[in-house]
Amino acid sequence: MPWQLSSQIPINPIHAAVGRTGKVLFFAGSGNVETQVAYNNSPEGVRLWDPNNPTVFTTPTIPRDSNGNPIDLFCAGHSFRADGQLFVAGGTLRYDPFYGIPDSFVFNFTGNNGNGTWTKVASMYRGRWYPTVLTLGDGRIFSLSGLDISGGLDRNPEIFNGSSGWKIFTQPTSYLALYAHLILLSSGKLFYTGAQLGGNNGVSPRILTLPSKFNRAIAEQSVSGLQNASYGNQAASVLLPPAQDQKVMIIGGGDGGTATNRVNVVNLSNSTNYTAVASLNYARMHHNAVLLPDRTVFVCNGSGGEENISLSTLPAEIYNPATNTWTAVETPIVNGRVYHSVAVLLPDGRVVAAGGNPQRGTYENRIEIYSPAYMSQTRPVISSAPAATNYSRTITIQTNQPATNIKWVHLIRPMATTHGLDTEQRVVDLPISSRSGNSLSVQITGNRNIAPPGYYMLFVVDNNNVPSVASWIQLT
Repeated sequence: MPWQLSSQIPINPIHAAVGRTGKVLFFAGSGNVETQVAYNNSPEGVRLWDPNNPTVFTTPTIPRDSNGNPIDLFCAGHSFRADGQLFVAGGTLRYDPFYGIPDSFVFNFTGNNGNGTWTKVASMYRGRWYPTVLTLGDGRIFSLSGLDISGGLDRNPEIFNGSSGWKIFTQPTSYLALYAHLILLSSGKLFYTGAQLGGNNGVSPRILTLPSKFNRAIAEQSVSGLQNASYGNQAASVLLPPAQDQKVMIIGGGDGGTATNRVNVVNLSNSTNYTAVASLNYARMHHNAVLLPDRTVFVCNGSGGEENISLSTLPAEIYNPATNTWTAVETPIVNGRVYHSVAVLLPDGRVVAAGGNPQRGTYENRIEIYSPAYMSQTRPVISSAPAATNYSRTITIQTNQPATNIKWVHLIRPMATTHGLDTEQRVVDLPISSRSGNSLSVQITGNRNIAPPGYYMLFVVDNNNVPSVASWIQLT
């Protein structure tokens, strides 16, 4: 069966990130249960999970506040640092109305003998609940939007530098939405796709140009043509493979209680206009989009209406950019992965789906794994590859079959996702410069905005579009 139940997780897995150890970090803080804000110190709200030992969960200790209670990481934002640690910013100060916290953290997947460690770092200037966090090409961390310590929508982004802490832009942006989907472009500019959580505040998709000085305004250039522009709530966004092509896709989403099946793409290398491509077979929101190592887009989870389980018995779908087609594949075993559901790519090419939280106090605790069709094929094998490399270098990869059988070599940045938002995942092509026997020479990009520094999954893909299992490689 392509879908298989794996294990049951004892927390609501609202946030998920795949570390360079291959383990998956799930965390939720108070987990959308207000009575857990005071903490009884039993639901730490975090678990580290090894897909190769799926019944075992470890509980890395969350940093404490001045009263000795765990800081609430519920509804933070996150992206990966150059050293492979997950950077987490924001979270929950209070419920109903929600206020955000200014705290920031890093999670080290290799700490405590591989059981993971949390460390608190410098706090932001502003509290942020539902913020967007993104790693820039120079390795700094950018944070935008979110509700502040008084519940207001923040409009002054910040940037974290490991040596000097946070700096804040003194000029406000437009009213960019909560969990605004941002993608780093090859130019170093940022693209807001139009996908978000809760409504777009009347702000259209746009390109943001960061100024060199923090007392200057961030320039904003609108991108037009998005169909059903008001349907960006809980849509999905991806940078289509390969990242060098600069094509961004927005998939589905909702407006109120209604979902759309519209799919649009903008080619930002030569245009600032979205155009329609093939629609989803099923309208959906609260879904997740995962870039597969065969350069297709896998979509799962979600519902035809907001948090509506009765409309959530949906097959997964796979988009093939080469043919502009969506193919419905197998329906998951678990029904009801709506709000707060997640899906991430594992290094072996499988997809993990978890969560679903249609109402407070109830969540889906079963982890499910999808095996794409290539998992049952004879797969190429990376027999050797460097563990680290620099930009603009040529590296050599050995495979178990003739190099002429290899179609692509690429890097995939590991996912760090919540609420359908992932600013991390991208497929970076490594052009093959020469082939000899079982050896491939491939070129690493010199553009840090195409591939921000950090750890990547390295795949080779054969002429039948069947990928290998990944090797981890650090790009510095």
